[in-house]
Amino acid sequence: MTKIDTSRPENVLPTPSHTVGPFYGYALPFRGGEDIAPLGHPDTITVHGYVLDGEGRPLPDALVELWGPDPDGKLPTTDGSMRRDPASGGFLGRNGVEFTGFGRIQTDADGHWYARTLRPGARGRNAPYVSVCVFARGLLVHLFTRIYLPGDEAALAADPLLSRVDEGRRDTLIAAEEGNGTYRFDIRLQGEGETVFLEFQ
Repeated sequence: MTKIDTSRPENVLPTPSHTVGPFYGYALPFRGGEDIAPLGHPDTITVHGYVLDGEGRPLPDALVELWGPDPDGKLPTTDGSMRRDPASGGFLGRNGVEFTGFGRIQTDADGHWYARTLRPGARGRNAPYVSVCVFARGLLVHLFTRIYLPGDEAALAADPLLSRVDEGRRDTLIAAEEGNGTYRFDIRLQGEGETVFLEFQ
C-alpha cells in the first residue's frame, strides 16, 4: 500500500463541490399557498409559469413567493396564511374570506407553479404589479422580480421601473395574457431571455 503525503497541496485530490440546499420542501411550503384570493371569489385570476435554469430546463425544487396589493391598490393587513390555533398550535391556514395578498408556491415535478389571486391595483405612479421572490438550487441569495399584468399599456409605459429597463428586456417582467383571467409568467434564472431581477439596498 502506497502512502500519500496529504500535507502537500499537489497530492490532495479535489473534493466534489456541493450546492447549499435546497431545503425548501421541509418547512416553507404550506397547504393552500397558491390560493391567495378567497376560494370562489368572482374576480380571481390565475398566474402560472415555469422556473427555468440557464439551459431552459425546468426546476422541480424551486419556491416562488408572491405578494401584492388588493384590486384597490391597498396592501392587505389581514393575518396571513400561517395562522395557528392558539389552543393546540395546529395549522389553521387562511380564513377563506379575506385577501392576504401573500402566497408561497413550490414548483411541481415539471418545474411549474401557479397561484390564484386578485388583479392588483395601482399604487402611486406604478403600474399594477405583483412582487416575486424566487428560491432555487444554486442560489445562495434569493432573487426578486415583479409580474406586471398587461391591459393598461399607458400605465406600463409610464411605470418608473419599467421605463428604466432596457426595452428588449421589459417583456421578461410582463405576463402574457392567455384569456379567461389566466396569465403566463416564466421565470428564467439566467441565460438568453433571463428575467430582470431587482436589487434592494
